Amino acid sequence: MENSDTMLTTSSLPPPPPVAVEEPEPKKLKMSTTTSDDEECPTASGTKKRYKRRKVAIFFAYCGVGYQGMQKNPGAKTIEGDLEESLYVSGAVPEQDRGIPKRYDWARSARTDKGVSAVGQVVSGRFYIDPPGLVDRLNSNLPSQIRIFGYKRVTASFNAKKFCDRRRYVYLIPVFALDPSCHRDRETVMASLGSENELVKCLECSERGRKVVGLVGNRKHNLELETVDVEAGISSNKNAVLNPGVTEDVEVSLSKGDDNHLNEESGNDNKGGMNSKTGLETVIPVQEEGTPLNGESMNNSDILEEEKVNREDTSTNGSGFCYGEKERERFNKILKYFVGTHNFHNFTTRTKAEDPAARRYIVSFHANTTLVVEGMEFVKCEVVGQSFMLHQIRKMIGLAVAIMRNCAPESLIDKALQQDVNINVPTAPEVGLYLDECFFASYNQKWKDSHEELSMKAYEKDAEEFKMKYIYSHIASTEQKEGTVALWLHSLNHRNYPDLRIVNEEAITDKSADPEVVTE
Repeated sequence: MENSDTMLTTSSLPPPPPVAVEEPEPKKLKMSTTTSDDEECPTASGTKKRYKRRKVAIFFAYCGVGYQGMQKNPGAKTIEGDLEESLYVSGAVPEQDRGIPKRYDWARSARTDKGVSAVGQVVSGRFYIDPPGLVDRLNSNLPSQIRIFGYKRVTASFNAKKFCDRRRYVYLIPVFALDPSCHRDRETVMASLGSENELVKCLECSERGRKVVGLVGNRKHNLELETVDVEAGISSNKNAVLNPGVTEDVEVSLSKGDDNHLNEESGNDNKGGMNSKTGLETVIPVQEEGTPLNGESMNNSDILEEEKVNREDTSTNGSGFCYGEKERERFNKILKYFVGTHNFHNFTTRTKAEDPAARRYIVSFHANTTLVVEGMEFVKCEVVGQSFMLHQIRKMIGLAVAIMRNCAPESLIDKALQQDVNINVPTAPEVGLYLDECFFASYNQKWKDSHEELSMKAYEKDAEEFKMKYIYSHIASTEQKEGTVALWLHSLNHRNYPDLRIVNEEAITDKSADPEVVTE
């Protein structure tokens, strides 16, 4: 009876009023410019505020002249070395973590080689981003050839290397390098005497080669040591300003593999420029294979950029050669051989053919545009890939140029991409190569609701200005003063690279050592 009374009493009670369910507030994006109270811990009155570390991705650019690459190396001047020191001096890294990047989760999107520049490099780590003004503090503690654009908040697990889907690299090759009759080697010139297509000895390069002591191989020299005349049709750069204390290598032969680090050079944009004659900006639509990447805007600059397609072509250097529609189609056809997944063991060093790391995926490779810098015309070669090995891009350009100059058949590329074939591939100079942008498509898709998009869109204007002022001008002035590409072209012959003429053999034995390169 007692239980039934209890049940009766309980059932007679009125139901409780419904509880209003409040909807949770939507998450706020973790912005790079956020400096709210939850990021700082105020202590007792009159004392300094303590700040928390935040995981961020830093976007920056640099001109690689005078540096031994991006990755930090003991005893070598590197981009990372200067950047890490600037982070410490600017208060982003505490004293106990100075020089120990593992403690603040340091990671880089790409490792560029000696002399290679970058416009869209990205590094990540846990840094003190407060008080406001970190970017200005960093730039004030860095040389002018390294420029921090900004930073963005990222997830705690973010890693600039692992989360980078693709990299885009650009190689600027002078138009004259694609001219089969320009800067030929001595044997070819001698063989052409008396024929209908007689070639002329390149006196400028011969004189330049005699002035440069120890031209063959890698060596360092001061940029102010020699000022040489440039061949007819190319205006000299009298006002180029380069650091007199900065040295770089003039590489004319095969790379000797003397770098102490592997290069994860690991990236299609449409840029506009002003035509110096008409004042009209022309843009070429670039169709790239694969997933569309971050968009880029067009900017005008003091350096004239001329992107041409389906229009009247102009010849270069008075030789009658021009990068017209036929030349463009042929060059793009050659570069397309590299697109896809292949074994690139012949296009790098220290990686065996059997190593899975030799297999790389190239998304796109094209050379649709030309640009004029300080009176010199360049072809803009753009390659997008997941990642790249040491010297891979420079060797792909080297072989493509050799084919354009009729030093090798197109079928040699298919041979060079075979796993059981060893071929000695020429390496183009490093001065024309730069990292254009790193892409984080998968990360952006996954975290778009809570974090900012990782791209160069917010820094396009600053990046374009830096590229024009430092990278393009350096590439042009180096070629005008030193003739780096011109001298390399003289070494592009069958005596130095006998494999360029071999196509039908089943296998080509690997060379135990690099051959001596003769440039005259």
